[in-house]
Amino acid sequence: MLVYVNRSIRSLLIALALLAMPAAALAQVSVAITVAPPELPVYDQPACPGDGYIWTPGYWAWGDAGYYWVPGTWIMAPEVGFLWTPGYWGWGGSSFVFYQGYWGPQVGFYGGIDYGFGYVGHGYEGGRWDNGHFFYNRSVNNVNVTVVHNVYNTTVNETHVIRVSYNGGNGGINERPTAAEEAASRERHVPPVAAQVQHAETARSNPELRASANHGNPPIAATAKPGEFEGGGAVKAREGSDNAAARTENTSKPTAVHPNDLPPAERMATPNTGDAKLDKKYQQQQDKLSAQQNQERQKLQQQQDKEHQQLAKRNADDASKQQVEQKHQQQTQQLVQKHTAQQQQLQQKQQPARSAQASRPAEERSR
Repeated sequence: MLVYVNRSIRSLLIALALLAMPAAALAQVSVAITVAPPELPVYDQPACPGDGYIWTPGYWAWGDAGYYWVPGTWIMAPEVGFLWTPGYWGWGGSSFVFYQGYWGPQVGFYGGIDYGFGYVGHGYEGGRWDNGHFFYNRSVNNVNVTVVHNVYNTTVNETHVIRVSYNGGNGGINERPTAAEEAASRERHVPPVAAQVQHAETARSNPELRASANHGNPPIAATAKPGEFEGGGAVKAREGSDNAAARTENTSKPTAVHPNDLPPAERMATPNTGDAKLDKKYQQQQDKLSAQQNQERQKLQQQQDKEHQQLAKRNADDASKQQVEQKHQQQTQQLVQKHTAQQQQLQQKQQPARSAQASRPAEERSR
């Protein structure tokens, strides 16, 4: 007997989801499940295998032996312009119901679950479609620019620690769909593609992925491609990783390729020696260095932009583009190292005077 959700919104969503479910997914909600799914494990994201692949986060599914982990993986989008809405577990009043994920032009509601890698609970901040090409946000995705060239860098706040894997009920995420997310559920969308269904079936048949065996830390937490559970593309969960630092690392900060990819330069500590004149002098030194470093960033970016334009004019092949991008990445990292060293040198230069000033009696410093 199927589990029913009493609220009208939930009824609409489950009806739409059930219409799109393959037989294997439908079986996940055909029994009354009263035990909540485990917390989401923390893991690193495998590198994106190529253009057009969309990250689909891992999730806990239900089988004959209880919950088992379906590893996150990169999936080729079934249509240009389509995005993935992850599935999620929700409390239906008397048992847990699994709402299957789907592909569509907009990301719908996925329970407010923070799956990471751009899926922060609502919407998707890991990438976007533009003129028939998918562009990846490198601040939350592991993308090798020698393989994937359509990238940008926008900071996403994923420093909080929320590993709860279900919506509603005792201890669940207390989120409801927005009007836009409800509209997305009514748009044309398609169920998981064949590769996703097979990926989930492979996970179901692997005893090591059962929660009863791995205790919430699956040995295969993510894969580079669906069904590839062995080899360098398979990633294990970080056992016991439930702290903010591990969750932040889960977003996998890639190396910047161009100066424009870099975050704003961190400001040095404001001088505070107790001597207003000395503080003003130190601040001027810091401002001068900051302005100089910003100019060097801009100059390098302009130089790299010019080289991009030259490549476009001569219709350079992919190999040539990759060589240039590798050179740009090296140039950018060398600039970062240079600027970091300059800031450290200035702080070390100012430190002795600060210490000496601080050791003077207060009445002497005030003269």
